[in-house]
Amino acid sequence: MSSTLAGIRVLDLTNVLAGPFCAYQLALLGADVVKIEVPDGGDLARQLGADADLNVHHMGASFLAQNAGKRSVTLNLKIAEGKEVLRRLVGKADVLVENFRPGVMARLGLSYAELSVVNPRLVYCAISGFGQDGPMQAAPAYDQIIQGLSGMMSITGTRESAPLRVGYPVADTLAGMTAAFAISSALVRRHATGEGTFIDVSMLDAALTAMGWVVSNFLIAGVEPKAHGNDNFTAAPSGAFQAKDGLINIAANKQEQFEALARVLGRDDLATDPRFEKRESRKRHRDALKVELEATLGTRNCSEWEALLNRIGVPAGAVLSVPQALALPQIQHRRLLKTFEHVPGMERPLTVARSGFKLSSGDPDVDMPPPCLGEHTDEVLAAAGYSESEIAELRRIGAV
Repeated sequence: MSSTLAGIRVLDLTNVLAGPFCAYQLALLGADVVKIEVPDGGDLARQLGADADLNVHHMGASFLAQNAGKRSVTLNLKIAEGKEVLRRLVGKADVLVENFRPGVMARLGLSYAELSVVNPRLVYCAISGFGQDGPMQAAPAYDQIIQGLSGMMSITGTRESAPLRVGYPVADTLAGMTAAFAISSALVRRHATGEGTFIDVSMLDAALTAMGWVVSNFLIAGVEPKAHGNDNFTAAPSGAFQAKDGLINIAANKQEQFEALARVLGRDDLATDPRFEKRESRKRHRDALKVELEATLGTRNCSEWEALLNRIGVPAGAVLSVPQALALPQIQHRRLLKTFEHVPGMERPLTVARSGFKLSSGDPDVDMPPPCLGEHTDEVLAAAGYSESEIAELRRIGAV
């Protein structure tokens, strides 16, 4: 297991996706992540997911996906005693992550300015829809709202079907990954300077920066991005094509790759056709080229074409369903998935995804399943110096 962030204590005050995903990346790298949840229900994601029974038991699939390796503490930040517990925990923490609307933590008396007095080395990361300032700072934001406002939906789908939502919460995920990167960078800086910092992550900013090529085509070349469906707007033939048993992605982006594709299909004439001879002319006549290619591609199955084309250096791959992708031998070989045989609150094993990279010093991993709500409250508070009687009193008054 990775020990890259071993010894780093993270207080995760986040809910649903962007923040929990961020803190999960840190847990995979060895950080001790303490998830701070409201006593009444905890993270909303505990009630979200495709399994209704798990939702009822506050162990929803949406929660399970990104909270392994964390400890759960329930804490009521609306009362003075709960706030004082958080301040004590902050005193021994390295990182705090929250995704409340801008201003909420300040109204609670728990802003970065106030908590940095308690711990000047604190790296405080605030994730929000639009950032901590600007005319939209107070606007509510969910993933789909950001997808629409960023222009992402306008370029997703075909000319006839766009705008379409991307098929998973991509804006939330990008914001979480951006936050994890920023936190890791701030920890490196703190190692050199001894100083904590405040990080302001905007979901809208993260979405737009991730759309680099389409944004730069407009900013630099003055070309407004349009929906291209399954076609790669930078080259042709590059996109999804109909084979005998389904769609196959082919990316013949280079001239030599197109010529190799034409040869293997027995269509050398395509490489000398004035419509298809050069990259730019192929892009202008991509629809006609697709018809010509699919006439031959439709004679064999995707798996046959995939093996043949990859062998001659033309990137190709079948268009798979999510279950088919998870079953790929490559995914099994890379050990991307982790299975917990016994999970509190569940009657069956749980499998979750780990990180998309490996380290020679130890791969990102977690050794604990996602926690039940408040499972580690007593343990964490005792480590912070609270006695059994003090913890009992905090429970009696509803602080934990």
